This record gives sequence, structure tokens and C-alpha cells, in this order.
Amino acid sequence: MEHVSLAETDASEAADGVHLALMAGSESMNVQHFEIESGATVEEHSHPHEQTGFIYEGELTFLTDDEEIVCGPGDSYALPGDQPHAAENRGDETVRGIDIFSPPRENPNWQSD
Repeated sequence: MEHVSLAETDASEAADGVHLALMAGSESMNVQHFEIESGATVEEHSHPHEQTGFIYEGELTFLTDDEEIVCGPGDSYALPGDQPHAAENRGDETVRGIDIFSPPRENPNWQSD
């Protein structure tokens, strides 16, 4: 069994105001904690990984297929692999949540794209 405490992880800044911390993982999936500051944007991207997540603080607006979906505290979501999507924190507070990716993925760096 792998055990990873959020307090013991080092978050990376994948884009301005977007902080990601890899947590526990296996051969088929992994967990990533995220914090997205007010006004920060995750630019449109896609990846082969299926992505499910849960927001526990703040509101995050997902943009996908000309659709905007707002997820707030207590909301979960699922994105199929290869679906283009973006996310924006349009609120006044930092968004905090977790994502689960299958297969596992490393922290991305959208600033280098």
C-alpha cells in the first residue's frame, strides 16, 4: 500500500496560479491535489487519461465543447480521455480539489507548451 500525505508533498506550479501535487498512485490510476487561485486559468488541453475529480472549496468553471459547467464545493465531474477542456477560476477564493487520472499521469506544465 502506498500512503502519501498532502502535507508532505511539494506542489508544482503548472501555470500561473495553478498548483498541483501528485499523491498516491498505482499501475492504473493516481491522485492529484490541485489549488487554482482566483483569476487563474488552465488553458485548453487534452490528454489520453480519463479524469474524475471532486471540488471541496471554491468554484471552477470548466469549458468543454462550447459548454460551460460550474462545479462548486461537493461537486464531482468526469472527463473522458482525449476530450479538449479548459478551466477558469472566476471567483474570489482559491479552488481546492482532487483529480484521479487513469492511467496515471505526471504533473503537467502548460507554461512550456
